[in-house]
Amino acid sequence: MTSRIIVFVATIQGILFGAHLFVYETWRFFWGPLGSPGDIILASAVGVLSVSFVTATLLAHRYSNPVVRGFYRVASVWLGVLNFCFVGACVCWVVYPVDLLIGSTVPRRDVAGVLFGAAVLASMYGVINAASLRVRRISVKLPGLPESWKGRVAALVTDTHLGHVRGYAFISRIVAMLRQLRADIVFISGDLFDGTKADLHRLAAPWKQLSPRFGSYFVTGNHEEFSDPAKYLEAIQSSGVRVLKNEKVNVDGLQIVGVPYGDSGNAERLRSILEAVELDRESASVLLAHVPHGLKVAEQEGISLQLSGHTHGGQIFPFTWFTSRIFGQQTYGLTQLGDLKVYTSSGAGTWGPPMRVGTQPEIVLIQFE
Repeated sequence: MTSRIIVFVATIQGILFGAHLFVYETWRFFWGPLGSPGDIILASAVGVLSVSFVTATLLAHRYSNPVVRGFYRVASVWLGVLNFCFVGACVCWVVYPVDLLIGSTVPRRDVAGVLFGAAVLASMYGVINAASLRVRRISVKLPGLPESWKGRVAALVTDTHLGHVRGYAFISRIVAMLRQLRADIVFISGDLFDGTKADLHRLAAPWKQLSPRFGSYFVTGNHEEFSDPAKYLEAIQSSGVRVLKNEKVNVDGLQIVGVPYGDSGNAERLRSILEAVELDRESASVLLAHVPHGLKVAEQEGISLQLSGHTHGGQIFPFTWFTSRIFGQQTYGLTQLGDLKVYTSSGAGTWGPPMRVGTQPEIVLIQFE
């Protein structure tokens, strides 16, 4: 396990080195030398920044104090800026040969200034957009839904990633919003925590202020399962939220099933779990599973509605494009697969860069028809 972690960290760091070098060399080619000591300062800054996120992440998994949190936040923001600078650098090398072919007199410095400036502006917008939490309202009609549930509202919260970037104030804000929205039941489909070192009980405590009529229910995401999830589950349960682990609960006639991240990834394992809970196929059911996969199995086993997150909708461009290639139409929003409805939320928080460009953070209100 240790050797795999070392290889993984080394691979990520190698990719970041390459990205920084590409951006640095592109800037120097298009902008030109800064002169001494400007070139030395720039090269040194790029060198430090290239190791900042990996270093901050390693520290964040071991320590939680103002210095580490501040360092992690700065490194996370820079990671987002790097993303857009990398895109800008790529566009520079697309524009440059075109300019040569058409005999353009636009100075290379102007090309770099516009594209790298746009990268900075995109980063600023991304930070502001990620902090602007929206309420998304949808309605679903489920066969076999008890009459008592028609008109009731469920809230879906996922991917808050509480830790070194989003913390107590963020989750308190979400809970305050939920109290105003007055949902009848609350679903939390994983990655409540980011997996970094934190005061878990303090971060989970705001949930005590929420008392939906039919309770709150949680399943683990991949970030709760990076290590032993017991400490996360203890904090969540102490806040009054019920953790569902491969089980079904019947809530006033509505069947709610929760499958943890690690068990939902294997189709046969998922099938055996759904068979074991003995669903009533004539009655409506809701499956909480962090990732929108295993959908054919869920549909075949009679699930009416699956609620997931994980994808963040791609969070920031161009990862929005990559994510859509992986998850297809289940990347975000309400979709249909046979008799199964699936809602994949873009999540309330962020991972890595505290930015969103091309996506929006959300709490989802689901009205049952």
